[in-house]
Amino acid sequence: MHERVIATMLLQPGKVLPVSRLVEAVWAEDPPATASHQVRKAVADLRRRIPGGSALIVTEGPGYAVVLADGQSDLNDFNELLRRSREHTAEGRPAEAAEALRAALALWRGPVLSGAGGAVVEAAATVLEETRLAAAEQLFDLRLALGESVELVVELRGLMAEHPLRETLRAQLMLALYRSGRQAEALQEYARARELLVEELGIDPGAQLTRMYEDILRANPELGGPESAIPAALPAQPAAPPPPAPVPCTLPHGLPDFTGRERELRKVLEAAGRESRGPRIIAIDGMGGAGKTALAVHAAHQLSGEYPDGQIFLDLRGFSPDQEPLRPWAALDVLLRLLGVPAEEIPTDGPGRIALWRARLTGRVLLLFDNAGDAGQVLPLLPPSPDCLVLVTSRARLVDLDGARWVSLGLLPPEESDAMIREVLGTERVEREPEAAEELAALCGHLPLALRLALARLRKRPSWSIWYLVERLQDETHLLDELSAGERSVAANLNLSYRALDEEQRTAFRLLAQHPGPEIDLHASAALLATAPRNAEDLLEDLLDKHLLQQHDSTRYAFHDLVRAFALSVGDGVTGPQELAAVRRMVGYYVAATDRACEVLFPHRGALLLAAPEPGPAAEPALPRLTDPERSLEWFDREIGCVLVLLERHADRCPPVHVFRLARNASFLLNLRTRTGEFVEVSTAAVAAARQIGDSHLVARGLANLGVAHWKLGRFEAGLPAAEEALSLAQQGEDPRDVPFVLGLLAVLHYALGNLAKALDYGNRAIALHQSLGSKRPQAEDWATVCSVLTALGLHQEAVEAARNAIELSQELGYSDNEVVAWTCLALALLGLGDVAGAREAVDRALALNDASKKPENHGLALAVSADLYHRLGLAERSREHERQALEQLGVRSTRQRAATAHNLLGLARLRGGEPQRALELHGAAYEHADGIGHRVETAHALDGLAAAYRELGRTAEAEAYAARAGELFAAMGLPEAGRRRP
Repeated sequence: MHERVIATMLLQPGKVLPVSRLVEAVWAEDPPATASHQVRKAVADLRRRIPGGSALIVTEGPGYAVVLADGQSDLNDFNELLRRSREHTAEGRPAEAAEALRAALALWRGPVLSGAGGAVVEAAATVLEETRLAAAEQLFDLRLALGESVELVVELRGLMAEHPLRETLRAQLMLALYRSGRQAEALQEYARARELLVEELGIDPGAQLTRMYEDILRANPELGGPESAIPAALPAQPAAPPPPAPVPCTLPHGLPDFTGRERELRKVLEAAGRESRGPRIIAIDGMGGAGKTALAVHAAHQLSGEYPDGQIFLDLRGFSPDQEPLRPWAALDVLLRLLGVPAEEIPTDGPGRIALWRARLTGRVLLLFDNAGDAGQVLPLLPPSPDCLVLVTSRARLVDLDGARWVSLGLLPPEESDAMIREVLGTERVEREPEAAEELAALCGHLPLALRLALARLRKRPSWSIWYLVERLQDETHLLDELSAGERSVAANLNLSYRALDEEQRTAFRLLAQHPGPEIDLHASAALLATAPRNAEDLLEDLLDKHLLQQHDSTRYAFHDLVRAFALSVGDGVTGPQELAAVRRMVGYYVAATDRACEVLFPHRGALLLAAPEPGPAAEPALPRLTDPERSLEWFDREIGCVLVLLERHADRCPPVHVFRLARNASFLLNLRTRTGEFVEVSTAAVAAARQIGDSHLVARGLANLGVAHWKLGRFEAGLPAAEEALSLAQQGEDPRDVPFVLGLLAVLHYALGNLAKALDYGNRAIALHQSLGSKRPQAEDWATVCSVLTALGLHQEAVEAARNAIELSQELGYSDNEVVAWTCLALALLGLGDVAGAREAVDRALALNDASKKPENHGLALAVSADLYHRLGLAERSREHERQALEQLGVRSTRQRAATAHNLLGLARLRGGEPQRALELHGAAYEHADGIGHRVETAHALDGLAAAYRELGRTAEAEAYAARAGELFAAMGLPEAGRRRP
C-alpha cells in the first residue's frame, strides 16, 4: 500500500491529490470501510521513514502533495530534457536535440514503477513506457538524419526484440541496414514484420513500413545511398541542378489474398474509364467491415499505370478510434507537402490552401480518400482536372458528392465467401470440411471483416478444425467476442459507426434491435420508437445511409445478424427500462394490428367480453392499411413469425390481456394455414394468460381454441379435457354462443375417437342451440360434422340431408371454405346410396369452389373423392391425375385426419382398378396417419382396405388378420356394415 501511495503522488509532483484519489490507487474497486484512515496512516508512516519526509509530503486542503526540488525526480528531469530536445529541433539544431534525448533516455534503468502495482499506477507506467519508446524512435530518426547507420543496427535490433510489433522501429532498422549496404537484410526485415503481424493480429503492415519497403526496392534516392558504395574521397564536382520533385505514391500495400468483389471491381474500373468534364469521382460505401478500403486499394493498384503523375492515399479518419476526423485544411496541408510544397509556402488559411492545391495538382493523378465521415471532408480536396481520378470510401453514402458514381458494397455472395476461405486456408483443408466452411461463412454473415478474423484464428491455430470454430461461433452470447484478433474485432469496427451517430439515432439503433423479425416495417418501427411512421422512416433512412441497416424493399428494413448482435450488446438488454417500454409498445402495436387483420379476415369470429380492463393509458399506435382480405392476409403471413417470437420471449413482461389477445389473433391465422403445432402453442399461451387475468369467459374461449388445436394436430384425447372444461365454464358464463361452439368441438373429437353416438348427440345439441340463437355460420360447420357421423353410421339419406343443410347455410353466408367441405361430405353420402352421378356433380362443385392455397387439405380430400369417382366411371387416366394432385395438395399442408381419409379413398379406387399392390401402399399410409393420432374411424377403414388388398394379392393369412382387427374396431364403434366403404 505504501508503494502505491507514494508512486501515485510522485507521478504528479506539486499537485494536491485528495484522499479519495489515493484510495482508488490502492484498492481500485471495493475499498474497505477504513480505506481513508489507512491511507492517512500510510502517509504518516512515509513521512517518518523518508529522510526529510515532512517537507517532502505536505498536507493541503483535502489531500496531500509531493514537493520536489530540482534533481530529486528522474521523471521531472526526463520531461525537462524532452522539452529541450523539442526546442533544439524547432531551432534546426539536430545534434543538440539528439544529445538531449540521449541524456533523457539514460535516466531509465529498467521498467518504470515495477512492483508498485494497482490499476492507476499500472496505467501511468504504460503511458511512461510509451513516452520512452517515442523518445527512442525520435532519437533514432535524428541520428539517421545526422548520417549514422551501421552503429544503429545493433541498438535497433535490441529494442525491436522487446517490441517486435512497433512498425516505426522496424522501418528505422530497414533504413539503417539499407544505408549500411545490407539491402537484402532490410527487405528480410519487412518479410519478418509482415509474417508477425499476420500471425499475431491478422493484418498487413501499415503504410509507413510498406512505403519503406517499396522505396528500398526502387532504391529511392531520397533514402540516401549505402555507405559502402560511397568512396572515401570524391573529387570536386560542379553543383548539379536539384532533382525533380518525386512522383508521390502513398498507396498502401494491397491484400495479397484479395478475393471476390468481381462485380464491384468491374463497376469501379468501368467508372474510372468513363468520359467526364470534371474529375472522375467514384464513391464506395458500405457497412463497417464490408471491405471498402481493400477494394479501393486493389482497384487503385490496377489503375496506377494510367496515373503516372501520382497515386496518393489519405486516411480522412471519419470513423477512426480515438482520433478526430481529419479536417479539410489539415488534409490539404498533408497533400501539399506530398506534392513537394515547402512548409513555409503553405498558406495558413483554408481558401489559400485550396487555391494552391488546385494550382499545383497537375497531370494525371489518382487520389484515394479513405474513411470519409461526410462529404464536407472531401469537397475541398477535389481536383478541377478531368485527368484526375478520385476514389472515396465511406460508411455513409455521401449524397452531396455531385457527379459521383456510387458503388455500394453489400455482403459477399456465398461463392465469394467460399473463394476467400479457400484462398486463406487452402483448398485441401476446406475440402475436408466443406459443410463446416459453408456454415462458417453463414455465421460470419458473409461479412468480409468477420470472415477474415475467423480465418485468422484458424490460420493461427492449425490444430483447430473448422467445425470447432463453427461450434464456438454458434454460441450467440459470445459471437462478437470470438470474431476478434488482437486489436481488430467486428464489435470495435461497428462501434466506430455507432459512435458517429447522434443520440437520437443511437437510441433508435438500440431499440430497433428488439424487433424479433428478419425485417421491420415503418409501423412496427414507429411503435418501438414511440414516434410517428414518418419520423421513424427518417431515422431508418439515416441508419440505412450509414449502412447499419439493410433494405430489401422500399418499406422494410433489416439488420445484418452481426449488427443486431452488436446493437443488443450496447443496449441495456430487454430488462432495461427503455428497452422494456419499447417491447411493450411493440406488443401493443401487434395486438392492435392483428385485431384489425382478424376483423377483415375473420369477420364472423365471436367478440370478446373483457371483464379485465385494458392496460393503459397508451397512445393508439399507427397501423398499416389493412382494408381488404388480400392485403391483410399478406401482412399477417409476413408478420406471424414476429408475433410467435414475441409470445415466446416476452409474454411474462407484458400485460396478460395483451398476451391473450395476441395469442388468440395468431391462432386464427395458424388454423387457417394448418400450422397445427404452433396453433397448439399459442392456444396454450392464451389459456395461461386468461387464467392469470382470472376471467372465466376468456379461459373458456382459450380452452375451446386449444381443443380445436389439439383436434387439428390429431391429439383427440388431449383435446377432450380442454373442451369439457371449456363447456363447464361456458355454461356458467354470460355469452350463450360459447356453449354450442364447444358442443360442436366435442362432436368432432368424439367422432375421431369412434364415439359415434356421443358425437351425433353433441352435434345435434350444438345445431339446436345455434338455431335458437340464430347463429348460422357455426351451425353450417356442425351440419357438416353431423353429415360425416351419419355417413360413418351408414345413415346415408340422413347424411345427405345434413350436407344439404350445411351447403344451404354456407351459400347464404358466402362461407366458401365450409361449402367445399359440405359438398365433399355430400359426395361421400351419395356414394353410400350408390348415386355416382350425384356424387360426381357434388365433388365437381367442391373443386370449382376451392382455393387450394388457403385450405390445401380440403382441396386434397375433394380430389381424392374425385379420383374414386373417375375410377367408378372407368376413366382411369383422369383418376390417376386427380390422385397425383390430391397427394400433392396433402403434402403441402394437411391434418393427419384429412390425409388418412384421402389415402383410404385413393386405396379403394386402386383396388377397383385391379392394382392391389398400389392399394396396399395407400391403405398402409392411411393406417399410419390414422393410428398415429388415434383416429379410430379411419383406422378401421384402413385395416379393412388392407385386408381387401391382401385378399386380392392372394395373401389370405394377412387378409384374415387385418379383417379381424377391422371387424373388432367397427363393432366397438357400433359401425354397421352400411357404414363401411367398399371398392
